[in-house]
Amino acid sequence: MRSTSNPAFRNLPVSGGYAGFQQQAPGHPQEAPGYGGYQQPVSDDRPMTVDDVVTKTAMTLGAALVVGIITAIAVLSEAISPYPPMIIGLLGGLGLALVVIFKKTPNPGLVLAYSAFEGLFLGAITGVFEALMPGIALQAILGTSIVFGTMLVVYKTGAVKVTPRLTKWIIGAVAGAAGLMLVNLVLGLFGVDMGIRSNTATPLAIGISVLFIGIAAFSFLLDFDQADKMIRAGTPAKFAWYVAFGLMTTLVWLYLEVLRLLYMLQSGD
Repeated sequence: MRSTSNPAFRNLPVSGGYAGFQQQAPGHPQEAPGYGGYQQPVSDDRPMTVDDVVTKTAMTLGAALVVGIITAIAVLSEAISPYPPMIIGLLGGLGLALVVIFKKTPNPGLVLAYSAFEGLFLGAITGVFEALMPGIALQAILGTSIVFGTMLVVYKTGAVKVTPRLTKWIIGAVAGAAGLMLVNLVLGLFGVDMGIRSNTATPLAIGISVLFIGIAAFSFLLDFDQADKMIRAGTPAKFAWYVAFGLMTTLVWLYLEVLRLLYMLQSGD
C-alpha cells in the first residue's frame, strides 16, 4: 500500500533504521535494506538527518524564489511578456519532474533546475495577478507559508495522526482532485465550462478552491511522514533531495490555489 500521494516519494527505501524526523539517534545506513530497485547504501553513505532535509528544502525553495521574484519583476515592469516564461516554466518543470521521479539516483542539479523552472512559471503567473491586484503576491506567499507551518506543527505535535485510513483518504482525495481537473480541462477544449475553475467569485469555484487547498494541506502530512520514515530507516543523506522535491511539488500546488482563491475573493468585492 502506498504511504503517500506524492509521486516523488514512491518506491524509496523506508524500512529499518534509527533516526527519526522528530527525534534523532545514531544510525547505520548500511543496515537499511534496498527497496524498489535502489542499491544497498555503501559504508560511506551516512544516514539522512533532519538538518539534511531542512538544508536541501531551503536550497530548493530558494532557487524557486530567486527565479520567481526576478521573473515577476520583469513581467510587472513589462520588460517581458508573461507567456514565454509561463510556457517554458510549465513544460520545463513538468519534464524535469518526470525525470526526477523516474531516475534511480538523486540528482541535486535536476532538483534545483526543476525548482528554477517552477519559479519561472510561478513568477510569470504571479506577475500577471500582481498587475491586476497589487499586493496579492505577498498575501499568497504569506498564506502558503502559514498553511505549511501549521501542518508542520500539526504533524510534529501529533495533533493529527497519519494512520492508514487517513493515508487512504488523502491519496483518494488527491486522485479525485487530479481527475476532476483533467475532466474540466478536456471539457473546456470542447467549449464546456463546468464552472469549477472560473476566476469569477462563484460559490462553486470558491468552494472547489478551498477544497483543493485543504487537500494540499493534508498532503503535507503524508510528505512529512514519508520523510520521517526515510530518516528512521537510515536512508542515505543524498535522498534528502527527493524529500525537498516532494515538498516543492506540494507547495507549488498549494501556492497556485491560494493565489487563485485570493484573486476570486478580492475581485468579488
